Amino acid sequence: MAIYRIEQNQLVEVPVTNFASQDIRERQDLQRLLKAQIEVLDSNLLVLAEEFGDWEDSSRRIDLLCLDRDANLVVVELKRTQDGGHMELQALRYAAMVSTMTFAKAVEVAGRTHGWDADTAKQAVLAFLRWDEVNESRFAQDVRIILAAANFGKELTTAVLWLNQRNLDIRCMRLKPYRMEDGALLLDVQQLIPLPEAAQFQTCIQAKEQEGRVQRAERYDIRFRFWDALLNHANTRTNLHANRSPGAYGWVGGGIGIRGLGLNYATREEDSQAELYIDFGSGKAERNLEVFHSLEARKAELETAFGGPLEWQDLPDSRACRIRKTVAGGYRSPETEWPRIHAEMVDAMIRIHAAFQPAVQNLQG
Repeated sequence: MAIYRIEQNQLVEVPVTNFASQDIRERQDLQRLLKAQIEVLDSNLLVLAEEFGDWEDSSRRIDLLCLDRDANLVVVELKRTQDGGHMELQALRYAAMVSTMTFAKAVEVAGRTHGWDADTAKQAVLAFLRWDEVNESRFAQDVRIILAAANFGKELTTAVLWLNQRNLDIRCMRLKPYRMEDGALLLDVQQLIPLPEAAQFQTCIQAKEQEGRVQRAERYDIRFRFWDALLNHANTRTNLHANRSPGAYGWVGGGIGIRGLGLNYATREEDSQAELYIDFGSGKAERNLEVFHSLEARKAELETAFGGPLEWQDLPDSRACRIRKTVAGGYRSPETEWPRIHAEMVDAMIRIHAAFQPAVQNLQG
């Protein structure tokens, strides 16, 4: 967007320029000016250090290291280029490296930067945070990132948007210089990501997505442990799934010796199953039904061999078919019930194999 000078009868566009042509340098100019007036980027920051690099085995330095009012560290990276280069990757490294900083270290660093003695530095940091006393457990619980550049390339903004969706806090601030006719140099500072008007909405969306990720991780963990216990029990009774490993998903596959037929365990929140799954692959829906119906024609014989009724499902909305035994109780059942659930699942699997293995021997994929 352009900036215009208002005259009596017209709007006159102020010419945009660039930092290089105006001999504005990153460290000596932009960094120096922003250190002195960090509120240009964020009114709730305290500069702890300029060119911070207090870590072993690295010569890398953070342009500006700050603290916000929530006691989070803030890594500020500056570029005068039009695309931002790879500054987001650099800032991520810095954020990780500085994430273990303690309150005492922050006070020490701030003291060196501002020329404060130890007591003055401590009191200044406490006053900024509005703390009555040091609370190390609340300090630096997170690290935010601010990227400030003349502009940002598509690759960088795409990466930042993706990272923010995963609960990072990265802001992109565009610093755009303009040259007035009288020689005055103006600087337009705009937050591009996240848009200030949408920040609260995006925060709510991110919170919801984060909650979803936590729930998914919890679900995967529970299912992994469910399968691990089931396979350990199964291996004491049969070798049908002896070479299988537990996973995080809703089923564990096995074979019956015929390509296209699987002996699968499956689990949901409240129930589980052992099944013969019929799927000869893409474009083979008719073959799946043919095999299913040929077995269904022997339903009474096969259920007698199994020792009870089975569910026969041709799954019209799927190319596959299945014949299964459902067991009450799933991965969300209390873990004290898992041994019973696993025992019933393995028993059903052994009986399905025994009943159907002779019946499918002449099938060809």
